[in-house]
Amino acid sequence: MRWGLMGAGHGGRGGGLFGIGETIAKTIKDDIGVRFADVAGCEEAKLEITEFVNSLKNSKQYQDLGAKIPKGPLLTGPPGTGKTLLPKAIVGEAGVPFITMNGSEFLEMFVGVGPAWVHDMFAVARKNAPCILFVDEIDAIGQKRGCRHFGGRSERNTLNQLLVEMDGFNSTTNVIVLASTNRPHVLDPALMRPGRFDHQIYTGPPDIKGKSSIFRVHLRPLKLDESLSKDALARKLAALTPGFTGADISNVCNETTLIATHHLNPCVGEKHFEQAIQRVIGGLEKKTQVLQPCEKMMVVYHEAGHEVVGWFLEHADSLLKVSIVPRGKGLSYAQCLPRE
Repeated sequence: MRWGLMGAGHGGRGGGLFGIGETIAKTIKDDIGVRFADVAGCEEAKLEITEFVNSLKNSKQYQDLGAKIPKGPLLTGPPGTGKTLLPKAIVGEAGVPFITMNGSEFLEMFVGVGPAWVHDMFAVARKNAPCILFVDEIDAIGQKRGCRHFGGRSERNTLNQLLVEMDGFNSTTNVIVLASTNRPHVLDPALMRPGRFDHQIYTGPPDIKGKSSIFRVHLRPLKLDESLSKDALARKLAALTPGFTGADISNVCNETTLIATHHLNPCVGEKHFEQAIQRVIGGLEKKTQVLQPCEKMMVVYHEAGHEVVGWFLEHADSLLKVSIVPRGKGLSYAQCLPRE
């Protein structure tokens, strides 16, 4: 997607003083309500992660064969591609407690308490075994030691405590430790060695088939116009949303319902989806910014010039749509269809 003129491309906090002295990790024991059927667009990742579900469901079978139950994988990939949703689906499939914490929460309040919170979080996991322990955005505490961009002694001590706790889990502990990051290159090598996060699962942006699957998931609860077929609509919307992630698609479907509600429509129609896609790509339409005829002509020539040149370039992506309606920070935008 290219911009035109003027464009710009629950748990409590413990019972001690100020919440110190007890873990701030969230522990969810009830049914989390997410299954693998609710996760689409990352079929390879789901297939890889099934191994960890089986190890929780059939731990005795693994142990009888002498297998070491894996600690858990590191989920990597761009934002919005399902790194946080997949652990919830594992919990839903395995039917075990879910203990979760964001990496930045270890460092957010008082200097020096991070290691204690790491210790307490793992203690809670042992108490609730079998369970899944998930550290989201682990790069907040797991960056390479000695890196000039990585905090001070408190951050290093927190990372060291995390390494110690992971080494303290053996194959009979029956706790799967998962983590996610969109910056695996900044992680300390000690985190990636065998016995820790030695198994990486990449969740990338979905292709057009994956986007169609994601749209079908998010179309389920919507009250669609009777003339619309969910499968056909999902395929069309997937073609209209090049480069979108699962989070973007979820946002589009939510915006669609808001637009339909705003216009007092009894159901969601295809035009509402088109308006929602434009809103997610370019922002709200700026109805107060009225271009003079000469300004509008300049914008038209600008966009037309780009597209004419692109037409003659062998490797340029196919043009999907051009708009000169001012949205967000731009006066126009062009949307192309990558070769997926």
